[in-house]
Amino acid sequence: MQAITGGVPVLLLGLDFGSTTSSALIAQASLSSHCVTGRMALNEPQVLFRGDPVFTPFKDETIDETAVRELIGTWLRQAGVQPQQLFSGGVIITGLAARRHNAQALAQLVGQLIGNALVTRADDGGLESWLAFMGSCSPLSRFHDQQPMLNLDIGGGTTNAAWGLAGNVQATGCHFIGARHVQFQPGTYQLTEISEFGQALLRFLGITKRPGQSLAPVEREAMLGWYIDALLAIVDGDQGFFASHALGRLTEQLPLQLPESRRAAALTFSGGVGELLYRHLQGEPLPDTTHYGDLGIDLALAIARQPRLVQDTTWLVPENRGRATVYGLTLHNTEISGSTLFLPQPDALPLKDLPIVARLPIDASERQLGDALSLALGSHEGACVQVLDGGQTPRLEAVRQLGARLSQALAVAAPPPQWPLVLLLESNIGKALGNYATNWGRNACNLIVIDEVRERSAHFINLGKPHQHIVPVAFYGVH
Repeated sequence: MQAITGGVPVLLLGLDFGSTTSSALIAQASLSSHCVTGRMALNEPQVLFRGDPVFTPFKDETIDETAVRELIGTWLRQAGVQPQQLFSGGVIITGLAARRHNAQALAQLVGQLIGNALVTRADDGGLESWLAFMGSCSPLSRFHDQQPMLNLDIGGGTTNAAWGLAGNVQATGCHFIGARHVQFQPGTYQLTEISEFGQALLRFLGITKRPGQSLAPVEREAMLGWYIDALLAIVDGDQGFFASHALGRLTEQLPLQLPESRRAAALTFSGGVGELLYRHLQGEPLPDTTHYGDLGIDLALAIARQPRLVQDTTWLVPENRGRATVYGLTLHNTEISGSTLFLPQPDALPLKDLPIVARLPIDASERQLGDALSLALGSHEGACVQVLDGGQTPRLEAVRQLGARLSQALAVAAPPPQWPLVLLLESNIGKALGNYATNWGRNACNLIVIDEVRERSAHFINLGKPHQHIVPVAFYGVH
């Protein structure tokens, strides 16, 4: 067990709007430092509130923003939480919901409602896959630390795959394999709606059905058979399956690049279909035909009939199955800065959607720093540069020299005084580097140095408001 000191309780919120259902989770964690390493972290998380999953509210071709506003208000009231009490919050819009016309508008709406939302992104397949792994099988992966695991999070619109070892995700992918590409009148197979991908799949299979007509058993089996073949291709790393024809290329939103030298991965499942699968395998009854108005039950049963896919389900059962993404979002997506950050203008935070333009070593040259600043200045709202030291705290002289080179690069680049440049560091050197880079505050630039943040392969970063000299950090665009 970790030894921790100085714990301060904070509240975390996660919201997941998916193809079929939406859910909320509120947790409390201790914002505290490890007594040996001194690193700040969110420790001892406890779930305080689980909102009952509800059908994601759609209205015509869009997400019903009015209904979402009321839904979030209801969840917060049920939990007895005010938005200003939240240390961090996240929303992720997944699957078919992310492909609705107003998905980004919904993300902005949620950001307004909960104030400190760090993740307000839609259609980020890599992040969804990472979150699902962390929310479902990361404890199993850490316990069986020599056994690679591949988690398949199967929902209404997508299957998000993540390959990990010892609790660390090393590869992610996203494919349009899901239960809700065809929708039915519940209790029947009479079509009510077909997604764009669903239409392409039906054409590929030679099925000429439209809303109002019913899928025949042989047509349903053809669709399920294609889904099973595609899942097997993901598991086996068979990218040729998806590259060989137009439908396969359309299916593959984010290819899963499995490690070359890999042991066979054990399979776990999450998402709505994953939850149905485990319920069936454990002998629990499933709802009646098309109870949810889609192929979720049928797909779970089809997976259960494929030995290759369920061979590990007798000894690996994730704790959080149906709502793995929202668990991962709430409990794992927020990183914590160190307490010695360089933040001369605290009112500059929060900052959202900053691109990470470069990842540089601690001994980066002035030219490398200048090139990174040139890229950064192309982002008018600010940008981020990661400085990597391999987890080893550099000597003070190395920090001083880096600060001097950065100071020269900033003088040449001459960014606008209020333009934010964020440096992300792995080690506890934020205040020292910031002071050297700004010549102890004499150079006018909005430099923010956030230290003790673990490296994350991502494209964008969000920074929340400071809380007792600690800044919450969230990444997205994970690759």
